[in-house]
Amino acid sequence: MRLATIGFDADDTLWQNEQFFRFTEGRFLQLLEAHAEGPVLARRLLDAEVRNLEFYGFGIKGFVLSMIETALEVTDGKVDGAAIREILDLGREMLRHPVETLPGARTVLEALHGRYRLVLVTKGDLFDQERKLAASGLGPFFDAVEIVSDKRAATYERIFRQNGGEPARAMMIGNSLKSDILPALEAGAFAVHVPHALTWEYEHAQVPSDHPRFRAIASLEELPCLIEAVERGQ
Repeated sequence: MRLATIGFDADDTLWQNEQFFRFTEGRFLQLLEAHAEGPVLARRLLDAEVRNLEFYGFGIKGFVLSMIETALEVTDGKVDGAAIREILDLGREMLRHPVETLPGARTVLEALHGRYRLVLVTKGDLFDQERKLAASGLGPFFDAVEIVSDKRAATYERIFRQNGGEPARAMMIGNSLKSDILPALEAGAFAVHVPHALTWEYEHAQVPSDHPRFRAIASLEELPCLIEAVERGQ
């Protein structure tokens, strides 16, 4: 079977992302260490992030607003303006940080470009994702770019049908089991998990190791050989 469409996640699949959130979270914990212990504060922040996804979506802006909300909660509304300003500065630093592509990203896209319809499927803030794609230099390899509010089976089915035909002839590549792998499998596509050393807790899920269309590789460099094997029916 010849694949028609290859979808790629962006954050922590093609370029670094979570490490900047972890670094900023560490500075946030230091900022408020007088009001709560680190693990407690980290849990309160995660709860706020997850709770706010339906309002702010994924990305840096929602993360900053969740840090401010958490600061207000743990200080009973007494956090001072200087601390709020520092949190806002932390967010601006994240938005200005250079994009660091991951090993193999460019070479793999170069190898697949022209042979398949390549689609970037990423969620998060539109402005920031467009900025990162432009800064990465990887944009020219993609035939389409989809920046979505969330990734569900219906999302992948729509994207794959618009970019190559049946989901059965599509493959999704990503580091998040919850967002990149499980819904793509549900849509009928192949899904390839490329684990990253840092993955947000919200994105964790059980590995669907018994699914016939699930594959896993240690790094992107292995992807072209895996695609050949899938097309040979292996």
